[in-house]
Order: sequence, then structure tokens, then C-alpha cells
Amino acid sequence: MTTREEVARHPFLAGLTDDQVTVLRAAACSVHLPAGTRIFDEGGVADRFWLLTDGLVHLDTVVPGRGGVIIESLAAGTVLGWSWLFPPHTWHFGAQAVEDTTAIAFDAAAVRAAMDADPALGHALSRRFIGVVVDRLQATRIRLLDLYGSPWPTT
Repeated sequence: MTTREEVARHPFLAGLTDDQVTVLRAAACSVHLPAGTRIFDEGGVADRFWLLTDGLVHLDTVVPGRGGVIIESLAAGTVLGWSWLFPPHTWHFGAQAVEDTTAIAFDAAAVRAAMDADPALGHALSRRFIGVVVDRLQATRIRLLDLYGSPWPTT
């Protein structure tokens, strides 16, 4: 079981009110993901997200002609999963625990309902997750440039 303090002290949720943390706590549980665990695959149902408290997770994507490519490594203090927030609620990347990982898992439907019920919570979480989306898209862009090189011709 996840304590209120574990949820409240995670850096991703810094600045939320006590009431907001209490609401999120009701949708949370502690999880252990052994090294090698496939957490989710691209295209699967995005029904949760995780606040990583220890360990390491790789985000990956399938690149045609290349197979699976690691996009980003996520460590303690970061968040895993944003696809749960946006319809059709399917994963845009895949994820695998590289080391034994502990996290706080959140039920997406419960969090979406809480966001709808409390517009201030919805705004606060939306702003945080939009930042995650931007970071992940930048990491993807950089990784794909590494793979394919610059798209601009040299003179």
C-alpha cells in the first residue's frame, strides 16, 4: 500500500495541495517491477501511469527497418506514462524495467475522474504531463536524428 507521504514527496507532484495529494493517493499503489519486466507495449491500452521511486526503465519504439530502439532512460524521480491522459488511451511507446524498479502506480480512470471533478487538480496535472510529452518528443527527435543523421543536405 502506498502512503500519503510517498505520493506527496515525489518530485513530479511537488506543489499540489494536501487535498489533491489525498485524492491521488486513493488511486495509487506501490509496485515492484523486476529487471526485465515488459511494462507496456506500443498500441496497448494505457490504463495507468507510474512515478518511479527507484530503478531504471527504458522507453522504446519500433523503427521500420531497425526494430526496437531505446528512446530514453527513466530513473527515480521521473514519471512513466502519459498516453493514459489523451484519447484513445493507447501507448505511444513501449517500456521495460532495466533494473529492479519500484514505483507508485496510478489507476488512469480514477485519476481522470478526479481531474474532471477538481478543475484545479486537472489543470495542475495537465501542465505537468504536457511537460512530459514535450520532453519525450524531444528525446525521440534527438534519438531518431542519431539513427538517421541530419535531414538537411550539406553544402
